[in-house]
Amino acid sequence: MFGRIHVMGIEEKRSFSAELEEKQDVLKSLILYNDEVNTFDFVISTLIEVCEHEPLQAENCAWITHYRGKCNVKKGPLDDLKPRYNEMTNRMLTVEIK
Repeated sequence: MFGRIHVMGIEEKRSFSAELEEKQDVLKSLILYNDEVNTFDFVISTLIEVCEHEPLQAENCAWITHYRGKCNVKKGPLDDLKPRYNEMTNRMLTVEIK
């Protein structure tokens, strides 16, 4: 499929997949890193409260973080991830936005 873009009287055809790629470039990932301090229950409850995970999703992310050392726990625009990052940091979890 193609969309049409009008720029100063010039019509340009662009594929929707190219537009989708541009939008995905704007999306960032909130990465949770494993630590030896926080309990599984604390991490799970934080993911439910802060990232709006379902309990099973939060538990799966906790296990992935434990075994792989990190997990992408939320993807979205920076303005959505920044407050979640701040809250998780306030709760002493190690997170990063990439």
